Amino acid sequence: MTVSLAPRATARRAADELRALAERGNVELGSLTDREASPAEVVRWVAENFGVDAAAVACSMADAALPHLVAEQLPGVDVLFLDTGYHFAETHATRDEVQRALDVRIVDVLPTQSVAEQDAEFGARLFARDPALCCARRKVEPLHEALGGYEVWFTGVRRDEAPTRTLTPLVTWDERNGLVKVNPVAAWSFDDLLDYAGAHRVPVNLLVTNGYPSIGCEPCTKPVAPGEDPRSGRWAGLGKTECGLHV
Repeated sequence: MTVSLAPRATARRAADELRALAERGNVELGSLTDREASPAEVVRWVAENFGVDAAAVACSMADAALPHLVAEQLPGVDVLFLDTGYHFAETHATRDEVQRALDVRIVDVLPTQSVAEQDAEFGARLFARDPALCCARRKVEPLHEALGGYEVWFTGVRRDEAPTRTLTPLVTWDERNGLVKVNPVAAWSFDDLLDYAGAHRVPVNLLVTNGYPSIGCEPCTKPVAPGEDPRSGRWAGLGKTECGLHV
């Protein structure tokens, strides 16, 4: 059974305090150095400095490696799923399996408009005509609203995914959303991710093993040939590489 919950609303520390904490954490964890902390050590740092009520995990439901990693030290953590209205059936199935299998709290983050309402205002297939606007309305704005009740959020961004991500730090201050952003698996490869998922028997989207190493909305995601950029199947032919959540 799918259960939709609301984001937590907790008292937040001042922005200056959180920004300073992000800067300190990045130094303490040795981000982008030869003494960089492991993913588990990064999660431990968050657990020691924030606690479960202040934290959220963003998950596209390509796999549950990140939610599992975080829940090991922050059981019951909120996992934010951006339910855009355009997802593959396999993605929704993975979302339901994550809710069943892991000690997490799934929060479905919804746009203000349904797909039909958006089509009525902007015309059908906005994703093909103006993908930046579509992503802004169905991903970026809803996530910004949902993050308002947290002090820190985890992402699964990895440096090997695209040239735009090669210098991803472990911890940073997210100016746009006004909270600390943590990327514990930044140094992982795609194989590292799959190895972790296999070792811990966590859910993996069936599409991942069928040519989709990076999964977004169904109309904007294509299979990727072996050896190609893992994100080359996202917005293929549209000259777009990011949805706007991480820029």
